[in-house]
Amino acid sequence: MAASALTEKLTAAGASGQYGGAETVLRFSDSKTEFAALLSGAGVCDLCWRAKLAIRGRDRVRWFNGMVSNNVRDLAAGRGVYSFVLNPQGRILGDFYAWNHGEEFLVDTDLAQLPNLLALWRKFIIMDKVELVEVADQFAAIGVQGPKAAEVLRAAGIQVPELQPLEMVESSWQQGSLTLVRADEPKVRYEVWLTPEHAAAAWDALVKAGATPVGAEAIELARIAAGIPKYGQDIRERDLPQETQQERALNFTKGCYIGQEIVERIRSRGNVHRMFTGLKIEGPLPAPGAKLQADGKDVGEVTSVGVLPLAGGQLPVALGYVRREAGSLGSFLTAGETKATVQPPPFT
Repeated sequence: MAASALTEKLTAAGASGQYGGAETVLRFSDSKTEFAALLSGAGVCDLCWRAKLAIRGRDRVRWFNGMVSNNVRDLAAGRGVYSFVLNPQGRILGDFYAWNHGEEFLVDTDLAQLPNLLALWRKFIIMDKVELVEVADQFAAIGVQGPKAAEVLRAAGIQVPELQPLEMVESSWQQGSLTLVRADEPKVRYEVWLTPEHAAAAWDALVKAGATPVGAEAIELARIAAGIPKYGQDIRERDLPQETQQERALNFTKGCYIGQEIVERIRSRGNVHRMFTGLKIEGPLPAPGAKLQADGKDVGEVTSVGVLPLAGGQLPVALGYVRREAGSLGSFLTAGETKATVQPPPFT
């Protein structure tokens, strides 16, 4: 199992385990404290479960644009998009962020997804001048999230210019190179990409500047609170793009790509039959995979669950798919002994 440049340093300070295909710290103190830092302060986390793949070669723009659901052809340098890769039937085979990194694209995805994406894309390189290069060993990625994220970064000596969501800027820090990335979710999140040998010093500087060390458990709670679907859990190969409510991953004017015909057919004919949404839970917390019912009929399923440790008390919530006719705001559903009220996220 993969370990980051920070793993040995950080696992000594917290409970470790697996997340996103990597060995990482699950919690440093407790999830309530760490989740609170993400909501009202600044949390710092090791993003060791995010893999990096470089796409190079003179045909990279044309080839890559035909592989993915969003428009990478017209990406300005230093900008990124969220995208799906689909099969010919329009089902989702993976998700990722794609960045225009000058003479290459950088793909940023969960480490657990990388082998499948590599195998898939390599099959489609025929006569194209395209090279796929794993570059994870060149990067350490640290996330800084929360309303005080920019303040903490500046206190640590990192320049923070005004960045739009999904914009990056190259900079320097302590005689080394650094890339500052503004994420598009949750609301206030930055990522610091730097060489592995500088990762430990950057972590220490951010903590000294006031950031709270945060493990994967709190990051997962923040993901659920924001209603962000996770591939392999909330997004599966059987799902269609519009069902996930992630139209930010789609571009309807870019031209042909694998799966485009199905995506366009759904758009032209109207809504899909089910949608990804949030649920407020009363009673026992359902397990992922639990069926949701209305009037004794199956109308959906749960995909993620969590108990949010909010200042006013614990809030049990879930994410999942519900048929449109049963999924209007405030609709009551059941999952066994559990009552679920449809409540589109975010929950905080």
